[in-house]
Amino acid sequence: MSTTTPRHDERRVSPVFLAILAVMAVTGWAVWTDFAASPAIAVFLFVTSAWIVSLCLHEYAHARTALHGGDITVGARGYLTLNPLAYTHAWLSIVIPVLFLMLGGIGLPGGAVFIDRGRVHGRWKHSLISAAGPLTNVLFAVVCTAPFWLHALDGVPRPFQYALAFLAFLQVTASLLNLLPVPGLDGYGVIEPWLSYGIKRRVEPYAPYGFFIIVALLFVPPLHSAFFGTINTLLQTLGVPELSRVCGSALYRFWEPAPEFCRV
Repeated sequence: MSTTTPRHDERRVSPVFLAILAVMAVTGWAVWTDFAASPAIAVFLFVTSAWIVSLCLHEYAHARTALHGGDITVGARGYLTLNPLAYTHAWLSIVIPVLFLMLGGIGLPGGAVFIDRGRVHGRWKHSLISAAGPLTNVLFAVVCTAPFWLHALDGVPRPFQYALAFLAFLQVTASLLNLLPVPGLDGYGVIEPWLSYGIKRRVEPYAPYGFFIIVALLFVPPLHSAFFGTINTLLQTLGVPELSRVCGSALYRFWEPAPEFCRV
């Protein structure tokens, strides 16, 4: 067996991920066909499972790029199986982003798979490993918004349109947040290889707190308005009406009464 490639069992897709994917498919079908007794609950399950799938793909992209960059240990750690339970910090990678989604409807980036950076040589490779995750969210956002900017919504049920709009909002939010050049986020990982040793030494003590600083700053009203105003502008540029996104968020929070104009 080669020591430079993962074994077959290290690349086998996890049953945990397949189960989450199945929930996404079944609940997506339920939203589309109006099969569920409560469309809002179906939207909740569809968006949550799709969000977890995107988080798994985000971490997989980091690991797969690291594998090609020289870190052959990612297979042994289970990162190539798409199993969210294998992540170094499953709490940060899955639980916290899902909790913020449920409590505030915010698409927070997760962390983290452990990459053995000592095995990766070349600044470009290090930057690509960091960029791979948020670029996956960007691709997910393109897929979610495609029916809107392609004007292909004829016959698409309104609850499904609303769910796609809200899911697109989450992906765009996660993409922009994660690409911020803040220590601890992927955006900083992209530029870190190009910084001087002195700068990296000064920044290093703050890296564990970057994620939490960003979360705190989102609660500052001017910054909150500016950031989410930018998100809404991007979504409208991609053809996603604000009303669809608002109704998607309202349906997702099935435990709260939806506005009259969102009821289906």
